[in-house]
Amino acid sequence: MQSWPATTVPELPGRGPQLRLYDSADRQVRPVSPGETATMYVCGITPYDATHLGHAATYLTFDLVHRLWLDGGHRVHYVQNITDVDDPLFERAARDGIGWRELGNRETELFRQDMSALRVLPPHHYVAATEAIAEVVELVEKMLASGAAYVVEDAQYPDVYFRAEATVQFGYESGYDRDTMLRLFGERGGDPDRPGKADQLDALLWLAERPGEPSWPSPFGPGRPGWHVECAAIALDRIGTGLDIQGGGSDLIFPHHEFSAAHAESVTGERRFARHYVHAGMIGWDGHKMSKSRGNLVLVSRLRAEGVDPAAIRLGLLAGHYRADRSWSAAVLDEAQTRLRHWQAATTLQAGPAAGDVLARVRQYLADDLDTPKALAALDGWCTDALQYGGHDEGAPRLVRDAVDALLGVRLP
Repeated sequence: MQSWPATTVPELPGRGPQLRLYDSADRQVRPVSPGETATMYVCGITPYDATHLGHAATYLTFDLVHRLWLDGGHRVHYVQNITDVDDPLFERAARDGIGWRELGNRETELFRQDMSALRVLPPHHYVAATEAIAEVVELVEKMLASGAAYVVEDAQYPDVYFRAEATVQFGYESGYDRDTMLRLFGERGGDPDRPGKADQLDALLWLAERPGEPSWPSPFGPGRPGWHVECAAIALDRIGTGLDIQGGGSDLIFPHHEFSAAHAESVTGERRFARHYVHAGMIGWDGHKMSKSRGNLVLVSRLRAEGVDPAAIRLGLLAGHYRADRSWSAAVLDEAQTRLRHWQAATTLQAGPAAGDVLARVRQYLADDLDTPKALAALDGWCTDALQYGGHDEGAPRLVRDAVDALLGVRLP
């Protein structure tokens, strides 16, 4: 699958400090310690509708990680998937009277346009589930061979399931008790009451062919991948074991990330699929989480069509801490637009106050679990000083422009 174009990232003087991030499994902020090449897998969209601000907030979070790693001197190996074969896609395509592939391709292209407009650095591998069928089949074969998976004894639909008890550490990522797991499993795409399963928590690996649905051949019968296994297969194939970060929205902690990690661990024997599990908070509107099922979406493409500068969208989302559930509103956008004009005015001055200190503080705040509110406040302060009191450093406005571009992904004129 084609990714979107990369933007040029300015190189700043010096190096940023080591990144520290909250790890969902350890429930604490701790250092991220990649090697020369940092590795990251972030779960992508199911392309049955346009990109909303909840999506954008998640991908901006990991764009910051990407940029901070580059600023720290690392190469970055970043992989993202697209779940382009799934029930919601079929349902929306049937509702709209178009083919599921046509719908998926259309919405994926719109997503690419939104990410490009928001200046999100693209993944090195952008992989559709339908492009990874061979990898999924191979992984399921390994789980069947080891006993981590089994075929439901159903004469009509011999689906393949993963045993939740296949890894002794299952549940470490979310830390949830069984009752919570069962509730979330049922709410988020699981099938706890499917007859023939060994355990209600066992997760689907391979859905046997159903009438009117796409399918691919496999040694265990024609069908299509389950949701969680596609990410495990793609990550293992494109990155390998021991990735530095597995990321996504907080609603993916369970069951999606818990199971994708367990799938990989059951065949590699590793204690942890990723060294860090990082999750972004939810974006709300009108008191509720922004979601397609509620129909309360604020779409990036719609804001762009209304003439909203993508830089203002970006600043509005970065005004809150990435882990916090927060709301979008007209006031948030107004504040972001005001901030953008303020920064633009200050960085077009011929000279300003020395900017070395503000660069150091922005780097430090971002390295401390992506504290964007403090980083934005530090830049607000420099811009206010520049506009009110001036300065004699002719290189300072350019340094601030480059820092805002390189670290926050906001290009100022």
